Amino acid sequence: MSAGLPADPSEPAELSVVGGRLVTPDGVRDGTVVVRDGKVAALLAPGEPVPPGPRLDARGRYVLPGLIDSHVHFRTPGLEYKEDWEHGSRAALVGGVTTVMDMPNTRPPSLDEPSMLAKAEVIEGTSRVDYRFHMGADPDRPELLAELDPRIASSAKVFMAGHHTAPVVFRDHEQLRRAFAAAARGGVRLVLHAEDQHVFDLLDASAGTPDSYGGYEPHRPRSGGIVAVAQVVRLVREFGTSAHILHVSSAEEADLLSAAAAEGLPLTYEVTGHHLSFTHDDTTRRGPRTRLSPAIRESRDQKRLWQAVLRGEVATLGSDHAPHTVEEKNRPPADAPPGLPGVQELATAVWTGLRTRDVGPDEAAAHLARLMGAGPAALFDLHGKGRLEPGADADLALLDPAERWQFSSRDVQALCGWSAYEGWTFTGRFTTTVKGGRVVWDHADGFTGRPEGRWLQGSNRSLEVAR
Repeated sequence: MSAGLPADPSEPAELSVVGGRLVTPDGVRDGTVVVRDGKVAALLAPGEPVPPGPRLDARGRYVLPGLIDSHVHFRTPGLEYKEDWEHGSRAALVGGVTTVMDMPNTRPPSLDEPSMLAKAEVIEGTSRVDYRFHMGADPDRPELLAELDPRIASSAKVFMAGHHTAPVVFRDHEQLRRAFAAAARGGVRLVLHAEDQHVFDLLDASAGTPDSYGGYEPHRPRSGGIVAVAQVVRLVREFGTSAHILHVSSAEEADLLSAAAAEGLPLTYEVTGHHLSFTHDDTTRRGPRTRLSPAIRESRDQKRLWQAVLRGEVATLGSDHAPHTVEEKNRPPADAPPGLPGVQELATAVWTGLRTRDVGPDEAAAHLARLMGAGPAALFDLHGKGRLEPGADADLALLDPAERWQFSSRDVQALCGWSAYEGWTFTGRFTTTVKGGRVVWDHADGFTGRPEGRWLQGSNRSLEVAR
């Protein structure tokens, strides 16, 4: 049965995506997506008449809602030598991503409304994907969170530990309490780099800095994350603040956060592709490409994170796309900045991991649609995004579920030109990306049109509905 508003079947469509396996909120099924005015007008069952107009053959492929990566660093303004929105948004489209959320650690950082408005002005006309921003929470001005205009941002990034590009760090517990209190008053969701700087300072004073990549994970151990997550749980319980923990890296953190959510606290978490794909042994062998913050941990942690994905405990998948130049990454272990490019590789790497773990293709597609679609759209006030249903924006990602191919540096779209996944054999490949009803990238034909990504304005609704 078709879904959508009744329409004259003879009325031309802007585009009909025909014969694919549709990944909808109600399940995965065969059908056709009809697009009019940049929106999904109807979902047709097999055999229903397809309106006249252009057609895109999706046979043999999954049709997913355009994916959302709610954790990228596209480095603008001030760090464009590492990445820019032209290259970052190209990488996104090739990875099936049509909407991104950018982090505040730029130069200058985005710590208030004027800086975000200025950032939007710089980016306008350079992005091929739609975008929204996380504001940076300022430890010297936590009261700004109580007054944040949700049309500009509905979330704010809190750094509880520092690294090479972290603009500000909450080192004082009272500052952190004030931030949680202000965010609760303003209906702002805090997104947190939850590692405890005091733990790391204590260890640094005792052991110094590592002289090898094998020593990096013990230098930034799981204890920093566990202590920080415990603090966040207490503050969420005290103030009722909505909070989302980024790049969870250890089994213990996942256990704590899943228990807190089961208690009913408004606390969710993200897992990254790299914490699902690599272990500490990879960093020991391969060096700086998987030197990350939080560090890549052990195989038991990777196993627990995959369990959290499959059990529905994880709310979002993020790439933490954070490119650095090859020269920067090849500095001595103590100086090499943490981070890797990942927006292009994220969904394909996770799809490969799901299929390797004998997850059926329909179930795997549903996981992607939840974790990179409906989940982040609900958390971050992204209207019309993340769901393949009538009335939604006609952002679509077509995935060939079975193609096996090897990823190489020639495939990298990010400005930095390298990837930690070089040499990997992936299962599944995105073949076509549609944004607003237009094909904007195709594996055979490349990119089409000019950058027309939009800054997504939020609404005045309370975040209570997304908790």
